[in-house]
Amino acid sequence: MSTSPSSPSSERHPSEPNHDEIYRSEAARYDRLIAAQPELGARMNSVRPLAGLDVVDLGAGSGRLTVPLAAAARSVLAVDRSPAMLEIAAGRLTADGRSNWRTAVGTHLCIPAADASADLLVSGWSIAYSAGAETDPDGSALAAILAEIRRVLRPGGTAIIFETMGTGFARPNPPAFLLPYYSALEQVHGFAHECFPFDYTFADAAEAESLSRFFFGDETGDKVAASGSRTIPEFAGMWHRVYE
Repeated sequence: MSTSPSSPSSERHPSEPNHDEIYRSEAARYDRLIAAQPELGARMNSVRPLAGLDVVDLGAGSGRLTVPLAAAARSVLAVDRSPAMLEIAAGRLTADGRSNWRTAVGTHLCIPAADASADLLVSGWSIAYSAGAETDPDGSALAAILAEIRRVLRPGGTAIIFETMGTGFARPNPPAFLLPYYSALEQVHGFAHECFPFDYTFADAAEAESLSRFFFGDETGDKVAASGSRTIPEFAGMWHRVYE
């Protein structure tokens, strides 16, 4: 559900944002943050044409992927562990006049979907919280998550995973604690990988500073304030695989 996972909990300074708490109690403010980034419907469609598909959005958050998916797919199941996030996603889908969706509370390891029930599963900025170097040193958590994803996909189904490749830098600079996870996706689990710019563009410099400080912490907030810019550079990675 996140745009950029924080460092592992044991390494996080007490003054750094607590993303778990943000997802529980600051869902609306979080949604304002990610609304400053481009929509990803066309990019997902380039991997697997969305028309007519049954889709699971795992770690759906406030619906950044669910909303464009619902505009094209046959059905979308938005799954997240935060009811507050799903409430915002539901509101956005309702405002768009969509009826081909439902939400459900669930986790990466317990997706509330039947076996072989989806053509496509997407997960944006979410799996990293379980698969970083400290939380998953031997890769077993990632393997279990991917097994659960495989369970809900039909033969020939596609998995697409989005994660951060760095926030506030002029070129890709992914967090070091996520590099083993990214390597495992490609080298162990057979995912193809693309990296692309995914900048935040806010209404003004004040909003850029406020929302970056809220989610990324004071170091990034200070950098944004010093720049005086309403744009925060960001890079994202997209990993995708077809399961036969």
